[in-house]
Amino acid sequence: MVEIATPVKSALRTLDIIEYVVARDRPVVAQEIAAALVIPVSSLSYLLTTLADRGYLAREGRRYTPGPGLARLQTRANGFALADRVAPLVRALRVQLNETVSFFVRKGWEVEALATETSDHALRYAVATGARTPLHSFAAGKAILAALPEDEFEVYLGEVDRAAFTPATITAPDRLRAEIAEIRRTGNARTREEHTPGIQGLGRALIVGDDLLGAFSVAIPNVRFDAVVEARVADLLKRTVALLEAA
Repeated sequence: MVEIATPVKSALRTLDIIEYVVARDRPVVAQEIAAALVIPVSSLSYLLTTLADRGYLAREGRRYTPGPGLARLQTRANGFALADRVAPLVRALRVQLNETVSFFVRKGWEVEALATETSDHALRYAVATGARTPLHSFAAGKAILAALPEDEFEVYLGEVDRAAFTPATITAPDRLRAEIAEIRRTGNARTREEHTPGIQGLGRALIVGDDLLGAFSVAIPNVRFDAVVEARVADLLKRTVALLEAA
């Protein structure tokens, strides 16, 4: 006998909410949506907040209208900004790992957080979108350094005054060369409390064609980090980058 899969209730409710708000062609309040779709207020509040945060609904006070995210869904693939492409994968990594996951882009000799999702553990590391950090102290930064042509990397070593954020920060040219060589060999970048005490980082660069687009990174407190976690994170980062590189 073939088993028929049961639809996920929250997914159906999410689609019902979007369809209802679009069909009204006017602002609607939460109470109207709850009554029309028979959705408990507690569940509706969470779904409305999520839809508004993602841009699929627009909220003004207590009223909801269709949001700009709906039009974005019809955008052709080459019309999506890099942030739009990486954000769902950053969220997926965060869900799978429940650790802080970010995507960084290069800005000169720094990295800037383009998209980030924070772990919901009480003990966690947070990254603010738009925050910049020197390349040598973050896993994403090291991944980007490793992806640079050798002559450009040598320019970096000669031009940049690298600060020691912690006693573990690697700043010496020879040590950094050895570190970058290992990243080039494995594809995996690592920081070991090099920017923030108690925080381990893993990263992997995203290269599409000949273009270095940026790097994903995961920040994990020491208390939750071990060899098993490191291997799992490295595997997920490799798979995530492969999805974008193939696309």
